[in-house]
Amino acid sequence: MEQSTRRSEPSSEPVSRRGLLRAATVSAAAVGTAGLVGAAATPASAGTGHGGGRRRVPVDRISIQLYTLRDQLAADLPGTLAALRRIGYRRVEHAGFVGRTAAQFRAALDAAGLRATSGHTAIPQPFDADAWERALADANTVGSRKIVHPWFGLDAAGQPIRDPQVYRALARDLNRAGRMAERAGLEFGYHNHQLEFVPLTDGGTGFEILTGETDPRLVHFELDLFWAWRGAQDPVDLIRAHRGRIRQVHVKDMDTNASFADLGDGLIDFGRIFAHEREAGIEEYIVERDDAGTPPRSPADALDTARVGFDYLASLRY
Repeated sequence: MEQSTRRSEPSSEPVSRRGLLRAATVSAAAVGTAGLVGAAATPASAGTGHGGGRRRVPVDRISIQLYTLRDQLAADLPGTLAALRRIGYRRVEHAGFVGRTAAQFRAALDAAGLRATSGHTAIPQPFDADAWERALADANTVGSRKIVHPWFGLDAAGQPIRDPQVYRALARDLNRAGRMAERAGLEFGYHNHQLEFVPLTDGGTGFEILTGETDPRLVHFELDLFWAWRGAQDPVDLIRAHRGRIRQVHVKDMDTNASFADLGDGLIDFGRIFAHEREAGIEEYIVERDDAGTPPRSPADALDTARVGFDYLASLRY
């Protein structure tokens, strides 16, 4: 999900990982949602990730979050899905069904030769077991293996949640949702933004509560690498702290203004992170760019983002 970011002219000076992390920590601690614009990354020269390593991302595990192409899909669902298959994608992660039923969306995927192995579907709040059962049925109709809760962290006033009890209540709901997903033959995950890393009133973070109070057998994490950096977190540290629980990653690059960039054009050294893939338990590498079709970019630019992202991951060595 996209967060509004005021953009300025890029700096011509190199930006260090340490400096960005320090700036992110100060920014995230000092201001509300609009100010959570800190970032952390390796220097731009390391961001290409095309080193001399022998490991690579398996092509059949590269996916794309279809939120990246939301406008293009709305205009031409079959044509956009076919274009993704021509780029090389074999799997996608859906974010809704583009005005179709689950069965109709599955038919469009089948026609394009794609599988929606994962999907973003929010658990009902307050929790509604019947509604969640219907969501799980849709996930199975589409053919997903994983279903992921995509968004949390703002209160009714649009401010970051800082009450630990709210996160503890969410953790209980995530466990309920995960147990029902398991019975339906699905794996259930949680996708982060930067808000889970905002300091709570007790000094902890929502991410600490969610990882500590959810059952590892029922809830895994889909780590959004961009939003982790925006929350002043090094993804490698998160992997080390939560071994085996990070089964999916959103692979999204960051420019020097802490906004979005196509893969390889930004600051994040993905090879450094993926070197810990076995420790993390990563099963899917999901390309995403939240603003890919948003002005001043055109909807068609999202297909360029998809192509660049696939080629980047397919050629990455680490």
